[in-house]
Amino acid sequence: MSPLTETVLFVFSLVALGYLAGLTGYLKPASGEGISDFAVSVAMPLLLFQTMVNADFHGVAPWSLWSAYFIAVALTWAAGHLVTTRIFGRDARAGIVGGVSSSYSNVVLLGAPFILGIFGPNGFEVLSLLVSVHLPIMMMASIVLFEIFGRRGDEPVHPLRVVRSFLRKLLVNPLIIGILAGLAWRISGTPLPGLVSRLVDALASTAGPVALFAMGLSLRRFGISGNIRPALALSVLKLFLMPALVLGLVWLFGLPPLTAKVAVVVAALPSGINSYLIAVQFNTGQALASNQMTIATACAAVTTAFWLAVVGYVFG
Repeated sequence: MSPLTETVLFVFSLVALGYLAGLTGYLKPASGEGISDFAVSVAMPLLLFQTMVNADFHGVAPWSLWSAYFIAVALTWAAGHLVTTRIFGRDARAGIVGGVSSSYSNVVLLGAPFILGIFGPNGFEVLSLLVSVHLPIMMMASIVLFEIFGRRGDEPVHPLRVVRSFLRKLLVNPLIIGILAGLAWRISGTPLPGLVSRLVDALASTAGPVALFAMGLSLRRFGISGNIRPALALSVLKLFLMPALVLGLVWLFGLPPLTAKVAVVVAALPSGINSYLIAVQFNTGQALASNQMTIATACAAVTTAFWLAVVGYVFG
């Protein structure tokens, strides 16, 4: 078994173990919520903090990377919206859920340990550049669309309310706090004290496996119930259209090989829980979002291996 294949199987085996723990009742649903909270609120922010303090971003082209990735996000989001509304006849609010589900990669619970395992610390540095803007951009887009389509009757859109909501959610997000704190410490030039460094290293090292196990528990909690055809269609957009668009754009922009590989693989990741949370906020399309997330994650064990082979062939 090649090291690449073994890493892919290792990552998705941890997800499967979490799912089985929930399926068999070995762990209660409340345990899954607690593990997820620890991964997202403690371990992953410290991993991002550690990366920001120690990273060397020399040679990475952030503007080209961001442009290639988010052009693909916009095109895939539009495709998901049209598929949901025009082909499956859902309303515009459900169309937003379809757009989010087809373009919002699981860059934290699945992406961070996956990229770290495949590409190592250098690849994770590239991922950190995406995470630093992925959350704010996707959050702002969701809030704006919710303001437009989620308001009642003829209630006008309030730009200040949009900005306040965005800033409030952004500045209390643990991942953003971890990134900003790491950058601030890096700028200060002060070395981390030995005890602090050991604490950060210990907790950050748990981020990957804990996040993957927590994701498996989450999938068991949401399950599949109806909306199979639209969920399958959106999964095809997420797992094939979006990485194909990113592949073409990173090649067109001439990104460095490692940066290009990470961008394509991140685009090929399945949707995460944020698409479901947005559906809950809209109070529409919850089953569609949860089904799409579960189906895409199950298929991703094969499709991510396919895209890893593709980027290896294209970029060496």
